[in-house]
Amino acid sequence: MLLEVKEVTRTFGGLAAIQAVSFGIEPGEIVGLIGPNGAGKTTLFNVVTGFLPPTRGEVLFAGERISGLLPDRVCHRGIGRSFQVVKPFGNMTTLRNTMVGTFLREANPGRAQRDAEVILEFLGLAHRQEVLARNLTLADRKRLELARALGTRPKLLLLDEVMAGLNPVEVAEMLELLRKIRTRGTTLFVIEHIMAAIMAISDRILVLHHGSLIAQGPPRQVAEDQVVIDAYLGERFQIA
Repeated sequence: MLLEVKEVTRTFGGLAAIQAVSFGIEPGEIVGLIGPNGAGKTTLFNVVTGFLPPTRGEVLFAGERISGLLPDRVCHRGIGRSFQVVKPFGNMTTLRNTMVGTFLREANPGRAQRDAEVILEFLGLAHRQEVLARNLTLADRKRLELARALGTRPKLLLLDEVMAGLNPVEVAEMLELLRKIRTRGTTLFVIEHIMAAIMAISDRILVLHHGSLIAQGPPRQVAEDQVVIDAYLGERFQIA
C-alpha cells in the first residue's frame, strides 16, 4: 500500500471536519475523491500533506508514519499536491515558477532548470516558459500548478479541483495529461466536482459526506449507490 489513512479525525473546536476516515491507495492507481462542498475533502488533503495534523488517527506513506510531519518533510518523502486556488508567483516566468519545484531535488541551478524545461515540454508549456505567470490563461495556470508539483518528483500527487473552471476541450486535455502522468509512474489522488471527468479517469472513487466516508469502490458501483445519489449526485449518473 502506498498511502494508508487509518481512522483519521480532524476537529476544529467542537466540529469534526473529517471523522474516523480510513482507506488505502495502491501504487499506480488513480483514486477520485468526491462529495458536497464542505464535506471535508480539502481538509483530508491538508492532513495527508502535513498542513494539518490529525486530531486522532494516523497517515502512513510507503509503510512509514508521516502524520505530524511538516509539509516540506512530507513533500521530501514523495507526496506532491496542487491547490484549489492556483497562486503562481505572478512576476516570475513559467520556467522560474517550475524551478521552485525542481529545486527540491536538484540544488544545481542548471540541472534544476533542465528538469523544469523537460516538465514544461511534457505538459505542453515549453512555448510559454518565458511568459510571466500572471499573463497565463487559466488553463495554462492549471498546467503550471501541475508543473510545480511534478518538479518535486512525487510518487503520489494530490490534485485539488485541477479541472475547475476549464471548458470541455480543456477538461479533455487535462484528463489526457493525467493519464500520461500515471503512465510515468505517479499515483494520483484527485478531488473533482466534474462527474464526467472523475468517473472517466478514476480506478476507484471515495465519497465524503459531513466528514465521513460513506462509500468507496469502482466508479460504476459508486454512481449506482443510493446513499451517494441521495447525499451528493441527486440522480443516477450514467457512465458511458
